[in-house]
Amino acid sequence: MGQDSEWQPRLLGFLCRWCSYAGADLAGTSRKKYPASIRVIRVPCSGRVDPLFILKALRLGFDGVLVSGCHPGDCHYQTGNYFTRRRMAIIKRFLEYMGIDPGRLQASWVSASEGGKFAEVVTEMTQEIRELGPNRLFTDEERDNGT
Repeated sequence: MGQDSEWQPRLLGFLCRWCSYAGADLAGTSRKKYPASIRVIRVPCSGRVDPLFILKALRLGFDGVLVSGCHPGDCHYQTGNYFTRRRMAIIKRFLEYMGIDPGRLQASWVSASEGGKFAEVVTEMTQEIRELGPNRLFTDEERDNGT
């Protein structure tokens, strides 16, 4: 088996503290099985995820980024998830312009009571990123800089 066959995608998840983070917590306490390769950052609202955070995550070598918030209409801050939905469409177009597969960025809506759905989202995203392969966007640049 080659090195790539053992490769596991590294995901970074920005999760809304009111819904998705609680859903992730429920998935863990319910012992739902999902890949352990996701790292989670709790944010006040999915609408607060700056596009630069996403680019920085990819720059740091994460293979995919998940932005997850409350279901549309259920945002603790009223319109944060609508803002997220519009922003994700724009960021995906920007990623494509940069030569990054837009599938490396995904948005999902997971409520606090949907631990099973959170596990499904992470499992499906991991499989999709595995098919895309490792994020090699900045590897040549890092080699040139000696880092």
